[in-house]
Amino acid sequence: MRSFVFTVLVSLILGGWAIAQQQQTPPEQPPPDQNDAPPRSPVATDPGASSSRDTRVDLSPPKDDTKDHPLSGVPDTNPEDEPAADVQEMHPWNPYRAMKDDEVGDFYFKRKSYKAALARYQDALLWKEKDAVANFRIAQCYEKLDQPDQAVPHYEEYLKILPDGPYAKDARKALQKLKVEPKTSAKSQSKP
Repeated sequence: MRSFVFTVLVSLILGGWAIAQQQQTPPEQPPPDQNDAPPRSPVATDPGASSSRDTRVDLSPPKDDTKDHPLSGVPDTNPEDEPAADVQEMHPWNPYRAMKDDEVGDFYFKRKSYKAALARYQDALLWKEKDAVANFRIAQCYEKLDQPDQAVPHYEEYLKILPDGPYAKDARKALQKLKVEPKTSAKSQSKP
């Protein structure tokens, strides 16, 4: 009996709440005509003002562009002649990617996978040309891969970038060792 009374009370409360909600809803307005445009703000009617409806992009060259840059529109027909444009090759610059490549290179270097580490350090130099750590690590990889002639320029580059850096002492030692010691093979040592 109690559950019956409880159910009836809950039904009455929810029914009353639903009726009250229906009475509070404002009367429905007729939909606007499709041909009616929304009113424009005074800012959008000013000449030269931006409008969200205007999505055209002006791709025309600026005034006097051909006079300021006479060779910019001319294709380079003869590579021996003067270059068609004064724009040099652009390199991407992203120090975060370079730092990540250095980190992954360190991972491979610790596991003695020097070729993989070398590739990652070289990628770091693509993202950040003057990366001192990458230059130092590249030189170390070349040393481990028994290519000292390739290591020397990278040690020197490190010292140009950071002459008093954390690895400067090690780089100077390695340069002295690589430049002083001529590479002798096992065959030349065995001959009298």
